[in-house]
Amino acid sequence: MSELYFRQWLAGRDVAHDDPLAAGMANYVYVIGDRATGEAVVIDPAYAPEEIVAAVRDDGLDVVGVVATHYHADHVGGSLMGRPIAGVVQLLETCDVPVHVQRTERPWVERGTGLSASSLVEHDDRDRLLVGGIEVTLVHTPGHTPGSQCLVVEDRLVSGDTLFLEGCGRTDLPGSDPEEMYRTLQSRLATFDGAMRVFPGHRYHPAPSAPLSTLRQENPVLQPLEREEWLARYS
Repeated sequence: MSELYFRQWLAGRDVAHDDPLAAGMANYVYVIGDRATGEAVVIDPAYAPEEIVAAVRDDGLDVVGVVATHYHADHVGGSLMGRPIAGVVQLLETCDVPVHVQRTERPWVERGTGLSASSLVEHDDRDRLLVGGIEVTLVHTPGHTPGSQCLVVEDRLVSGDTLFLEGCGRTDLPGSDPEEMYRTLQSRLATFDGAMRVFPGHRYHPAPSAPLSTLRQENPVLQPLEREEWLARYS
């Protein structure tokens, strides 16, 4: 029997209840842990990091790391439209743990959060991160940002802003690349089993998650299109 601990919290509802920006941005925060060892990592702990750590501890686990899907402030903290957002910096003041980032995203995370390189652990595509006895695979999925990464744990895909239940992450922001997003959606994610359940970075759909097979049928960005047609529609 799996000892996987997996939580999905909606900022503005489950955490950061009184933050109107969190409610408007509708970010999801995830926690992956091992119930047997009591270790957990938090994915994208923005808006209320101390509250997130306390909630994990209330469930009987300790936070031993953070994973950033990408550098944007609504996921890891920083400044968004002049509004400060608490994130990894404040979490590290609560518990001193490593922050796991994709290698090419490191300088962007440093600039956006002010974290020093010594706090960051760089990863390459398909690196494995052990959380207790639970294995998490980090998949480099550039497009929304240079070092966007998704997480695979058992039959779940935590997709950040790479893939939503409807659509995908924007490709008109600093560091975005529409051609890389096309390759990510049409090639890099094509190898995953359709039974895998996708857990996105934002609540842009009433459902909290959906099977990848359903998204391949219903999400237009995953429809098999030639590069030129895809870019004309979605870049």
